[in-house]
Amino acid sequence: MPVTESHRVAVLAFPGMSPFHLAVPSAVFASGGGTAPDTGYEVLVCAEHPGRLPTSAGYDVVVDHGLELFADARTVVLPSWDPAREPSAALVSAVRSAHARGARVVGLCLGAYVVAASGVADGRTVATHWHAAPDLARRYPAVSVRSDIPWSDLGDVVTSAGVAAALDTCLHVVRTDRGVELADAVARALVLGPHRDGTQTQFIPAPVARRPGEDPVDRAIDWALARLDEPLDLDTWARHVHVARRTFTRRFRERTGVSPGHWLVQQRLARARVLLETTDLTVDEVARRAGFGSAATLRLHFTEHLRTTPRRHRETFRRTVPPSSAAEQ
Repeated sequence: MPVTESHRVAVLAFPGMSPFHLAVPSAVFASGGGTAPDTGYEVLVCAEHPGRLPTSAGYDVVVDHGLELFADARTVVLPSWDPAREPSAALVSAVRSAHARGARVVGLCLGAYVVAASGVADGRTVATHWHAAPDLARRYPAVSVRSDIPWSDLGDVVTSAGVAAALDTCLHVVRTDRGVELADAVARALVLGPHRDGTQTQFIPAPVARRPGEDPVDRAIDWALARLDEPLDLDTWARHVHVARRTFTRRFRERTGVSPGHWLVQQRLARARVLLETTDLTVDEVARRAGFGSAATLRLHFTEHLRTTPRRHRETFRRTVPPSSAAEQ
């Protein structure tokens, strides 16, 4: 079903920025045409001083709009920043005003510097590229800086780790706004994984298996994905790939950046979201098929991880299935 609700996204450009960082929000939010679905976002680029701006790639871009775009945007994206450049009073004020009006502020990679400078995340957590995290924490002690997560979503403020994690984060925003089905379609059009859990530690070089399926963690993941609806305890999981529990836990974290238990919950939540959005199953049946066992457990995890309930999630994101006549449990 086409998205009919428009959502304006204002993206900040600045002199000397990487064209890749500027292109990421448009690539995800402004998809459409070809194999890409219409997402319903209107993406506009602005600058503090509109006109011709040099980029780090050796060519210029022309920006027509100024910071007035922040005044009516529902999402403001700060796709990067130059840490040597102090955000101006005008830029900081525009970000603060947009946030106070109810706009979501998204700082991608080094865009966390502008987020922190604006004060909209004071007393809370922001994510940024691991290389910049110590400097960001030193310069803006009012925020808690995380360098071990792909993104931080506070609801009104979203920040991300570097470069490719910006794509993941924009997909996460689409998933939050528009649901799993549309986000997955955008990811497929961009030839991206639809959802990537873990931390920045996953980018530490790891040996590549010599043959498909040789790595025990890869085999364990395939085995678990085929059995998400079944009880999966850690001992059984480790025994299946012939690895001691402690070794399995260590290797799993090294490979994925998260514990086996955390990974399993995230995969089950992803399955539950798809079932809620695309089927007529009761919440009890969704919980069973996703491996949570009961609607109560499913609601607990939805509240903890997604800050909503299964019922509200279904009401928000159902697109392809007529309203259910089955009673919600």
